[in-house]
Amino acid sequence: MASPPESQSPIKIVINDWNSQIITSTVTGKIFESMGYNVEYVKYPVKQQWGALGNGFGHVQIEIWEGTMSKMFHQLLTKHAIIDAGTHQAITREEWWYPEYVEKLCPELPHWEALNNCAHLFSPSAAESKGVYISGPWEKPDGLRIRALNLHYTLKRTKDADGLWILLEDAIKSNRPILMFNWTPNWVGAKIPGKFIEFPEYSPACETDKTWGINPKATMDCGNPTSGWLKKAAWPGMASTWPCAYKTLQKLTFTNHMFSKAAAYVEIDHLNVQQAAEKWLKEFDPNLKRWVPLECQPLKINSGR
Repeated sequence: MASPPESQSPIKIVINDWNSQIITSTVTGKIFESMGYNVEYVKYPVKQQWGALGNGFGHVQIEIWEGTMSKMFHQLLTKHAIIDAGTHQAITREEWWYPEYVEKLCPELPHWEALNNCAHLFSPSAAESKGVYISGPWEKPDGLRIRALNLHYTLKRTKDADGLWILLEDAIKSNRPILMFNWTPNWVGAKIPGKFIEFPEYSPACETDKTWGINPKATMDCGNPTSGWLKKAAWPGMASTWPCAYKTLQKLTFTNHMFSKAAAYVEIDHLNVQQAAEKWLKEFDPNLKRWVPLECQPLKINSGR
């Protein structure tokens, strides 16, 4: 095998619109650069990234979430349009969530059957009986779940992740109940106590088989996976174009703590992307060298020292 860089063509790393993904993508790029590779960052919404990865306009996606992206991920794997580059150590969960102080007003939470009894707490006005659940812009079956479980809620979407945090901050300032989409690993869990709604346990059959679950006439009468995976994906040509970079991507694995730190540097410490990536690299420096295969060394990880 030729030592890196095997090709001067830039490795294009897909950037989405939430901070842990942006920072860990930048970290991955810096590791590749330290090996001698050229790197570019290409911004794509989640919905559009699949075509980019399949057609070689993007080469690496560092955060594939089971709860949000598994359907398209498996479709493209079946078509051999992308490669499964391995699974992170992190365990994920994506679900309806509320700040812990809400339980003083609705002590039956987090059980999902308490939602209808407490719908008025999440209503925008006293004149409306339905509560509001606030989701992000990502593809989630929340509308189907609301109908399947006969929840007295309407769905409101923000245009990006920042919109969720703005609404959460506003609710906390006034100690007002809020029911919203959240996920882990994320910075929120380290700063704001809260809980996920405990819906009926997830099963793949819940998405396709109406006879499964508590509502025999509907799919999605369940919650999301409570111990989801977090994967990496690559353009099929990456392994032959940049073999050492691809092998490094396969070995690279982030924990919940690593993802949470990446987001916290931006959301809590208010660092910019480059500052956050450099701080992350310094903190986790001992992990980085073991991700690079021996045949691709020696190298110096650019940790900003």
